[in-house]
Amino acid sequence: MVLSGVGRMRLVLRNGVASAAALLASGCVQLPVGGPNHYVIDREASEAIVENRRAVALEYVLLDINKPVLDNLVEVGPESFFRTFGVGKGTAPELRLGVGDVITISIFESSGEGLFAPTETTTNRPGNYITLPPQTIDFKGNISVPFAGEVRAGGRAISQVQRDIEQRLSKRAVEPQVVIALQEQNATDVAIFGDAASASFKQKIKPGGERILDIVAKAGLKHPGYETFVTLQRGNKRATVFFPRLINSSNENVFVKPGDIIYLYRQQQTFIALGALGNVTQTQELTGRFPFESERLSLTEAVARAGGLLDTRANPSQVFLYRIEYREVLERLGMNLGAFPPDQNLIPTIYRANYRDPSMFFASDQFPMRHKDIIYVANADAVEVEKFLGYARLITSTVAGVSVDALVTRDSIRALGN
Repeated sequence: MVLSGVGRMRLVLRNGVASAAALLASGCVQLPVGGPNHYVIDREASEAIVENRRAVALEYVLLDINKPVLDNLVEVGPESFFRTFGVGKGTAPELRLGVGDVITISIFESSGEGLFAPTETTTNRPGNYITLPPQTIDFKGNISVPFAGEVRAGGRAISQVQRDIEQRLSKRAVEPQVVIALQEQNATDVAIFGDAASASFKQKIKPGGERILDIVAKAGLKHPGYETFVTLQRGNKRATVFFPRLINSSNENVFVKPGDIIYLYRQQQTFIALGALGNVTQTQELTGRFPFESERLSLTEAVARAGGLLDTRANPSQVFLYRIEYREVLERLGMNLGAFPPDQNLIPTIYRANYRDPSMFFASDQFPMRHKDIIYVANADAVEVEKFLGYARLITSTVAGVSVDALVTRDSIRALGN
């Protein structure tokens, strides 16, 4: 059977594709790569603990961004000075005496012939008083009062110590009244350190009380407020609040107490953008790590900062935001969290934005970004098909080119021989 030129070409292409496929399958063809193939890594391992490739590495929940989601989100986190320590509004807490404080005690009696009357007193004297020498509250928290013995002062309010001394003297003194004056404060310090403009120091609390912003203002900020976090530790309790929240919410500006520790630290807030992002005006796609550079950043602004959706690749209905979300937020949204342990307070969560919906631009502008959020924009389905067709065209064109070259070379040699 004699084949025409077209027939011969088809036969050559068919045989060429089959040969190329056989070579690829046999491993005879070595394509350029940046490292070992993942099949080789799996096969050559001496021992491996691997997951089912169809199983997820971590359980997670998926939510579409809508109004209920926006209404229940918290911008930074549920930690709160007010909920942890209270005393956000109202009067300052009464200061208590402590070890090292120096006090003076004055004792008044209604009669001139009382317990503390001087030897030269006269019977017609209407009353009497005595001021004891200043004394320091000892390491046990005690002071010493004549005819009353050791009195507990540390950890108590001045008014409590006064009443205690009066009660102890009531059987010997004439209607005693006690007045205690704080001469030197040494136990009402608040320590502040970290990224403050001034060096770490201790600040004494004024008798009228001071709030946490009063202390921070004296220390100053070394870095922008939108990159600063404030931690307050009181005994075995602690909470951390974003500095702008401390400014904007009066409840969070709580009164400090003696022994409090305030720690300022900088945390530059960033997010990661991956997938079909960027636009035609850029020389390359914009993916990677981006700083907030402001107090608040919305999802809309974050997508824009990463170059926007890539027009030739992106599926606008499949824009995902990965976040470790607080359990209480998801519970408020009615999410069933039975797949997670009851004590797991942080839940892997994916939020999805559908930008085919025109209103999503308004919604995502109200969606606050958080530190370490990840934005991923999926490819459109047509892009995956185009990828496959592109690879197919590349293989067939390469094989066809080699086959045609071989055919032309053979015919040329025959022609020369003739």
